Amino acid sequence: MARESFDKEIQFLRMLALTSGAYSRQQYAEKLGISVHTFDKMMKRLREIAASSLNGRDGAAEQRDMAELLRFSYLDSSDPLLLFLFRAKSLKESESERLSILLGAMKEGAKTAMELLDACSEAMPPELALPDEKTIRGDLKYLEGVGVITREPGPRPYRYALWDRFAGLLAEDELLDVHDYACMMANTQLPSVQGYLLRDMMSKLLTRDRGFDAENLDVFRYKYHYYSRILDEAHLFPLFEAIEGRCYVSFRYFSPKKETSYSSRNTNPLFEREAGGNRERVLPLKIVYDHQYGRWYLLGWGARHGIKKYRLEGVTDLSVGDAADADSWNEKLGLLEQRIRHSWLVDTGRKTLVRARFYKPGPSIPDFVRERVLQQGQWGVITEEDEISFLYEIEVNGIIEIKPWLRSFGSSCEVLEPARLREEMIAEWKELREYYESL
Repeated sequence: MARESFDKEIQFLRMLALTSGAYSRQQYAEKLGISVHTFDKMMKRLREIAASSLNGRDGAAEQRDMAELLRFSYLDSSDPLLLFLFRAKSLKESESERLSILLGAMKEGAKTAMELLDACSEAMPPELALPDEKTIRGDLKYLEGVGVITREPGPRPYRYALWDRFAGLLAEDELLDVHDYACMMANTQLPSVQGYLLRDMMSKLLTRDRGFDAENLDVFRYKYHYYSRILDEAHLFPLFEAIEGRCYVSFRYFSPKKETSYSSRNTNPLFEREAGGNRERVLPLKIVYDHQYGRWYLLGWGARHGIKKYRLEGVTDLSVGDAADADSWNEKLGLLEQRIRHSWLVDTGRKTLVRARFYKPGPSIPDFVRERVLQQGQWGVITEEDEISFLYEIEVNGIIEIKPWLRSFGSSCEVLEPARLREEMIAEWKELREYYESL
């Protein structure tokens, strides 16, 4: 039997969002490195998640095409399929069932760990394994850590109770403020999945307990995010914890240049085969987000390659390992900081001086071009300025990463140096001009 993980769904949804369902079942299966049968099982599971997640809001979700459910719309301030996929897959079925039983038991009053073990053993479905005391205590520690329950003061055995006073502490207008704030931050800031979960919880609280109309809660009609950014957040928090604990991580990496982006792990020795991708063991040092393309990057140190960068979209089968000593971690971090000191983002190429002339919008018009350059231009400086333009200079590692930023200014920016960058920009604008020639 092949043990599949959350990575498979992530990679498929990314391809689906980028291709709008243009591939056949066979092509998707080949790119994922799985069989068509496994692909069909995954599609069935995703449709079930979509149908249960959108129950009451979109009764025909199960019959709709999966690409249509993922279609990007600026008038939609949420991504329900992606959001609820995280919630459905972030916990194993047995964990989800067990936590629900524990929380339900504590609604009746404070209970000890052994009382909760008995309640869980009685209520667990017969097809799922029964938990032991160690498992229950681990669940209680997790629930206490995330603020869902509280341990009451007193002698052993400790008693645990629900911490559900949040709704009671806030008035209706305060609850609405929290909901609107969570919605705004989830749609505009990084990271976002946790904000979607909070917003969804607040929406249920307001509609179920306070009687608000669900349609009146959805007041925001803007967003600034990419599907890949949200999907990559599956690995974000484990990496944050690994960086905080100075721990090595191990993962299988699929380069963006490879045709496949995932490979199943066969545990049956009769059908064992070499998995795709490269196995990496890395000491993570920094996480960087590229807002131009909606990509997360992991920067770390490995014994084979030294300082290296990885796009999170190619990371699968992630696990956290042993910790490095503080001196070694600080040494590697210092080496990284030195390498990326002149990086526009994460480029570690040769240092290059970039000079560009920016043209102002015109007399009596607020100089939004200069304001944007000062705000986004990082450590670059304005060296000359007159009434119609100003000269901007910056030293960066390579020219690839700064190019989209310069290009985004359109005719308000003229690249002067280096010559190679100027020639590339001229060639790109000529290509664009050909696209827009009259027919």
